[in-house]
Amino acid sequence: MSDIALRTEELSVWYGSTQAVKEITLDVPKNQVVAFIGPSGCGKSTLLRCFNRMNDLIPVARVGGKVLFGGANLYDEAVDPVEVRRRIGMVFQKPNPFPKTIYENVAFGLRINGFTGNLDEQVERSLRAAAIWDEVKDRLQDSALGLSGGQQQRLCIARALAVEPEILLMDEPASALDPIATSRIEDLIAELKTDYTIVIVTHNMQQAARVSDLTAFLYLGELIEYGVTQRLFTNPTEERTEQYITGRFG
Repeated sequence: MSDIALRTEELSVWYGSTQAVKEITLDVPKNQVVAFIGPSGCGKSTLLRCFNRMNDLIPVARVGGKVLFGGANLYDEAVDPVEVRRRIGMVFQKPNPFPKTIYENVAFGLRINGFTGNLDEQVERSLRAAAIWDEVKDRLQDSALGLSGGQQQRLCIARALAVEPEILLMDEPASALDPIATSRIEDLIAELKTDYTIVIVTHNMQQAARVSDLTAFLYLGELIEYGVTQRLFTNPTEERTEQYITGRFG
């Protein structure tokens, strides 16, 4: 399992009595980009949120099965969900910078995690990794809320990277952005997979085809097909996959 970053076994999620994710088993390889595609309401984001226990924050949500990370089931009682979220970072659909300076947005997670190194260096390293340093280096004490949408999203990526996670989850990270900002996020994803494992939810099939190595097609909470992106888009093995990617439903 040394080349597997994350593994799910018979993973299911219920919201009350409604089952949103149905017994999904899949492997996420290290330093790969995995995309989840499928129509709205198919369970993509719910599945993604299982990977860093964000569903814990939803009172009616209940998770069954396993998510294995570093040899441990993330849902074991002994596992600290805060530590899980440090090691498995997340970037949301809508940029959500804190109402603080650009610098403090990146430094915040480091401070609360008791970082004892050089804060300035780590902030700069994170902003460089998120391909935004050159745009903000002279305005680090300005409010992050004054940045453009695309810059805010890259700042949120820098904030997630600052605490040095092993996996980065992205829930439709470019859906609120214009085409130029979207292109920059996609370029960034390609650069980041050298150092991180990335799982992305996208409603944009062209984006999945451009950025991912592997794609999982979900429908009504079930994993219909999972495989190498190029093969899945050009020669799917499941009829429902072909119908979805050719626009006949969804």
